[in-house]
Amino acid sequence: MEIQLILHTAPGKSGIPVSVKRGTTLKDLARKWQKDVPYPILAALAGQRCVELTYAVEEPCEITFLSLTDKSMESLYQRSVTFLYLKAVNDVLGADVPVEICHSISDGLYSEIKKAGEITEEEVRAVEHRMKEIVKADLPFQKRTVRGNEIRAVFGNRASSERVKLLERAQGHRVSFYSCDGFSNFFYGKMVPSAGYLYAFELRKYKKGVLLRFPTQASPGSVPPYREEEALYRAFKESQDWCDLMDIGYVSDLNRMVEDGSYRDVILISEALHEKKIAEIADLITRKKKHIIFIAGPSSSGKTTFARRLCVQLRVNGCHPLYLGLDDYFLDRKDSPVDENGNYNFEGLNALDLSLFSQQMSTLLRGESTDIPRFDFKTGCKVFGERITKIEAGEPIVIEGIHGLNHALHEGIPQEDIFKIYISPVTQLNIDNYNRVSTTYSRLLRRIVRDHQFRGWSAEETIRRWPGVREGENKNVFPYCNEADVFFNSVHIYELAVLKKYALPLLKEIGEDSDCFMEADYLRRFLRFIKTIEDDSIISNNSILREFIGGSIFVNS
Repeated sequence: MEIQLILHTAPGKSGIPVSVKRGTTLKDLARKWQKDVPYPILAALAGQRCVELTYAVEEPCEITFLSLTDKSMESLYQRSVTFLYLKAVNDVLGADVPVEICHSISDGLYSEIKKAGEITEEEVRAVEHRMKEIVKADLPFQKRTVRGNEIRAVFGNRASSERVKLLERAQGHRVSFYSCDGFSNFFYGKMVPSAGYLYAFELRKYKKGVLLRFPTQASPGSVPPYREEEALYRAFKESQDWCDLMDIGYVSDLNRMVEDGSYRDVILISEALHEKKIAEIADLITRKKKHIIFIAGPSSSGKTTFARRLCVQLRVNGCHPLYLGLDDYFLDRKDSPVDENGNYNFEGLNALDLSLFSQQMSTLLRGESTDIPRFDFKTGCKVFGERITKIEAGEPIVIEGIHGLNHALHEGIPQEDIFKIYISPVTQLNIDNYNRVSTTYSRLLRRIVRDHQFRGWSAEETIRRWPGVREGENKNVFPYCNEADVFFNSVHIYELAVLKKYALPLLKEIGEDSDCFMEADYLRRFLRFIKTIEDDSIISNNSILREFIGGSIFVNS
């Protein structure tokens, strides 16, 4: 029996009526249409639900093919290559050699192989060669789903592992295991149907481990040129040290502390680590006699709270800092640039009144008064006359905004006066050895909560705007992170357990008919592994997290 489909070869493409036999898999359908898609089809949308290519069509619906030109496919592709990598390590180095997928860096994932002695260049090349053999053979990735209460039977004598404890939280839900030629493992999220879909990847010996690199949305056809991110690596290493200090390596550790009440100590220690780090940065600025401090970072990093707390620590050192936000230098709305769709583009540097900013910085550095604007987001205009300001000679100016590290913003300012800080929440808290907590999704959860609390936006609105935010970050923020003098990690190891209480009800409001359903469904499914901290009253009112959940002494609601 045939059924009718409306087929979209990519998101945004016009639908094409197609007749197929009931039970046809998307893999077979994609094979027929691959010639019309420039990059390999990796998965699809059935309606607004993301499905693997093994999905069999049983009723009329709309099907949209997805490739790496769609941002949502980056994680699926990375997950699939990671599974391939683990299979190759198993084949080359042995089944008893543990692997830890640590964090993302340099368009890839950094991993450590826990063998006797450090991994060698020859071993890395052997693993990469084995990966390519598996791809050439196009070995299938076979999926098996079980319920949370069946996990111990699956793991057998490994039933006491932390992974089992975590997966058992998913009782009543199904969890997926993937197998390839005798090797199997749990992965949170969907994958390609076989190794042959993994057309590009790269292995590098890096530090004490291995860097597994992939194509990206910006470079869907091949692995992009390598970019060293030493500062980010150090930030992840520091995050790992903080996790070790609090005895939290995985989500299951955090869940245990939520259950026994010891999370309160975790909150206090995490806040103290932030305060200590901010004080150290203030001491460095004071010691080096820096006068212009630029703070930059991606969306939802906590830039405003960090900048305010840095000002407090500079005052402890006897300074009298002036705080400025780059958002106050937006061009008036009538002069704002627009994108190709005619929408205002507030992410680019050309959305700022650079001439006014440069002029006022020069005036302040000369010790003269200037009228610093306040941007009124309701009227779309700068307001003058409220902050006529001057600073004493040598006093610091603290400036925060996403473009803070852009060279164009520094023109006319003596380079010896500038101190640059990059801030972002980077976490080492992972689900288990192989399934990591994405920093990007952590920031998205922060933003969903903040936008609802302070802007009245729905989670759907925030998710819909997120790709544009990410595109702006890729152009205006991430390329400059390695130029910072200091990297501040704004993550709190406990924060997902707090954000869940605020975010989950908002995510549940997004139905299957929404174009944001795929992202919302992913976040909902991920949050089910995390136990909620219901009472967050212990979180101090100067915490970075208060910028998102409310109650901040620094950020007006």
